[in-house]
Amino acid sequence: MIQPLLIFSDWGILVLRIVLGVLMLAHGWPKIKNLRGTSQAFEGMGFKPGVFWATVVALVEFVGGLALIAGFFTQIVSLLVAVQFIVIILKLKLPQKSFMSFEFDLLILAASVLLLTVGGGALSLDEFLGILFY
Repeated sequence: MIQPLLIFSDWGILVLRIVLGVLMLAHGWPKIKNLRGTSQAFEGMGFKPGVFWATVVALVEFVGGLALIAGFFTQIVSLLVAVQFIVIILKLKLPQKSFMSFEFDLLILAASVLLLTVGGGALSLDEFLGILFY
């Protein structure tokens, strides 16, 4: 461990939150814009009722992305993202039997698990508002 770099750990958490939040926003916005099409796609993938699961996923991705960027309820949002990506990997990607089909999803899962365990860091609304989950 490089001790002098530890003073930057909250900045590292901030960067991770922002990047993950922007990725979630980018995935959630098209789903919100076309909720009907997203619902049909979810039905086709076997997630029934499609309108329910499309709405849940769109909100987790879009609203969750905004929350991650701000560091608001970071651990709760990270848990939801982690669960979502576990389902994506196990149900949709793993059956393809190609690691390259889910490497990006695995990275998002790892980032969300890290934020789930360490929280939003000192540079977050969670810290500013004193939101603690213990």
